[in-house]
Amino acid sequence: MSVIRNNAHCSIPDDEEQSVNRFIIVAAKRARQLQNGARPFLPTTSKKPTVIAMEEVRRGLVKYELLNKVPPPDEPPAPETV
Repeated sequence: MSVIRNNAHCSIPDDEEQSVNRFIIVAAKRARQLQNGARPFLPTTSKKPTVIAMEEVRRGLVKYELLNKVPPPDEPPAPETV
């Protein structure tokens, strides 16, 4: 008989507003900060920076800014003259 464990602390949110890729990138950057000596935002017993970072991002404790792509120019580029 197998035991099913609740892995809610390791799950990726299914929110349609959030991108899974964005979640992973933000959590990875936060984990790198934790590895480099940053203090966790939450009291935790975990020693793994990735687990701590995922929980912080899931709870909305990590602030991030979405960078927009470079907007297209208003005018088409001038033709090159040689």
